[in-house]
Amino acid sequence: MAAVSLRSCRRGLSQFLSNGGIAALSSVPLQGGRRHKSFVQFASRPDLPKLAYRRVKGKSPGVVFLPGYGSNMNGQKAESLEEFCRSLGHSYLRFDYTGHGASEGVLAEGTMGTWKKDVLFMLDELTEGPQILVGSSMGGWLMLLAAIARPEKTAALVGISSATDHFVTAFNSLPIETRKEIEAKGEWTLPSKHSEEGFYKISMNFLHEAENHCVLQSPIPITCPVRLIHGLKDEDVPWHISMQVAERVLSPDVDVILRRNGEHRMCEKDDIKLMVYTIDDLIDKLTTMV
Repeated sequence: MAAVSLRSCRRGLSQFLSNGGIAALSSVPLQGGRRHKSFVQFASRPDLPKLAYRRVKGKSPGVVFLPGYGSNMNGQKAESLEEFCRSLGHSYLRFDYTGHGASEGVLAEGTMGTWKKDVLFMLDELTEGPQILVGSSMGGWLMLLAAIARPEKTAALVGISSATDHFVTAFNSLPIETRKEIEAKGEWTLPSKHSEEGFYKISMNFLHEAENHCVLQSPIPITCPVRLIHGLKDEDVPWHISMQVAERVLSPDVDVILRRNGEHRMCEKDDIKLMVYTIDDLIDKLTTMV
């Protein structure tokens, strides 16, 4: 049975790559001139903003994609993972946090606690069985928080440019005079080429709340397989953060992959191919374990 599962998984990956893989998302039509693609749905919660999501039903373990701060579920990594999971026949879920993308809410009013609740709600309500959580940037922080809170729902973790504790540690690394100025103003203007405005405005309330969710000060009680991919040319989140995560998780099965020319978004074709191979290898491992 294990050998059959392994062959099936590799056949799915081969099919994904032979059909054009990453490039297939925009260049190769399927039946009727349209590609199979999930459609946007909305998850309702009592007294909380509705969350937009796309879901593909399939085999376990499923894959859940967690985007970064200010990002959404329609990025290239998220789209490519859906195509990959569909080719394997495994379930897949991607969604927008409160205040992001098509979800309700205001980004500036969100907190790490808000988005952690979003992730846990989606795991509890829209997935079946253990999942491989794939977190990009801030999503890499949220995947750790989710794995700690829901170990029974977490089969493995894949961090892409993980920004664990990053808002807090980046602020604390500023000169003390600069911090005092920001605290007096109540808002930190953080330059970012990934924002349309060229910066993000982070409130002191956000930073103080985020301190409650920092995990790098002590051992991280996560025992599932963990894979951490980071680019050495990441100008937004230092690659040594992934090394710190690797050092602190209790799992005996942890790999760090550093890409010499990788940047923060890790959206180049070879970056996404590496992500896909990494997840395929984890699916093999999880489905062939006796």
